[in-house]
Amino acid sequence: MTQNPTDLPAKPARPLYSALAILAVLLFVVGAVAGVMHAPVPLGVALRCAAIALLLPVALRRRSLLVWTFLAMLAGAELGVDAPAVATQIHFLGDIFLRLIRMIVAPLIFGGIVTGIAGHSELKSVGRVALKALIFFEVVTTFGLILGAVAIDLTQAGAGVTLPAVIQATAPAAHPQGWQQILLNIFPENIAKAVADNQILQVAVFALLFGTALATLSEAKRAPLLSVLQSLTETMFRLTKIIMVAAPVAAGAALAYTVGSMGLATLLPLGKLLVTCYVSLGIFLLVLALILVIARIPVLRFAAAVAEPAALGFATTSSEAALPLAMEQMEEFGVSRWIVSFVIPTGYSFNMTGSSIYLSMAALFAAQAAGLHLSVAQQIVMLATLVLTSKGIAGVPRATLVILMAVASDFQIPPAAVLMLLGIDTLMDMGRTAMNVIGNCLAAAVVARWEGELTLAQQLPTPDTLSS
Repeated sequence: MTQNPTDLPAKPARPLYSALAILAVLLFVVGAVAGVMHAPVPLGVALRCAAIALLLPVALRRRSLLVWTFLAMLAGAELGVDAPAVATQIHFLGDIFLRLIRMIVAPLIFGGIVTGIAGHSELKSVGRVALKALIFFEVVTTFGLILGAVAIDLTQAGAGVTLPAVIQATAPAAHPQGWQQILLNIFPENIAKAVADNQILQVAVFALLFGTALATLSEAKRAPLLSVLQSLTETMFRLTKIIMVAAPVAAGAALAYTVGSMGLATLLPLGKLLVTCYVSLGIFLLVLALILVIARIPVLRFAAAVAEPAALGFATTSSEAALPLAMEQMEEFGVSRWIVSFVIPTGYSFNMTGSSIYLSMAALFAAQAAGLHLSVAQQIVMLATLVLTSKGIAGVPRATLVILMAVASDFQIPPAAVLMLLGIDTLMDMGRTAMNVIGNCLAAAVVARWEGELTLAQQLPTPDTLSS
């Protein structure tokens, strides 16, 4: 077999670019630490800029959405550190991206669910898939709540923290919902209002009912509308690819605003909590990997599929921003479209994988900071309260603070202890949002495997190839 000579340079190139990427990350970390430790300013700037310069040829060579997003995040962080006044003014770029995402979410979910049910005779599977998905969601998120509680009890990150006398922030309104209200909010009273308010679970419920009704019609009456909806769904997936070209810009703008408005030095007093959070998320990743092994789903191939949507969620701190890309990647991974369109959006209300770890951890941190010693029984009651009150927060940036304020009032935790988290909430939100995205994608893959609806593609999209 004759080898194409033009392919020969690619072999040594990959290790070279990988080494450049690793060196760039190390340089940027050293530069960031230098800035926090009050080293000479030019030294920190030089290290961070050198890191960005090293990563640029890697991005140009690999044309990966993941690499470009990471490069934009580094550039945004650098802009936030050295030009905070400029960084805080470009947040609108991320807002534009989020608006574009919200624009396509409802028709994407609607078309995917309806065509899956009415076009592929999946009517009998709907109830079974819904039950399996809900059971999976509750088991995984309950484990996350327990893990967060155990981690903060071990590290005691809140013990000895001095509450500030006055925190210049407005406490979010705490309105815990009863189980009746939670069930009521699942069903839309007006589909146009559900779309306008971005209530994706209500859109999914309407799509389920609409697809069921369409499936019961005769073939002659069903075919014309089904054909239109199939074209709509394909168009929305193509539009998703177009919008995702702007994802790195949005990620860089979002991180620039975060660093520019907060500053890196504000992280030091709460650093122990931040480390506890990310170590717990890392442990939970191992648990999710074990679930993949048990479900006989290739771990590395799944990791390659979720890398880009997870990175996008990490940078924008909104799992909603990663929703269309996550749906597209899971379908290309081999999950049936109708399962993707149902399970992932439903997970935004019931599968708060990353947020569950943070909620229990943050609530107990606030209690520790306030000098309260909660018994094991009280902690169990708190976890049960969080399970009930936390539904629907996974797609909303920093909505966990609302839940924490509600729980704090029930356990006599002073609001100041919760508001302390505002200084570090954004950086913790990055990790938990990425975990939410990964958890929702995992749920879709596992449920599809249980249903026999997982067909692993021969060639999986990886971070080395930019979606086009």
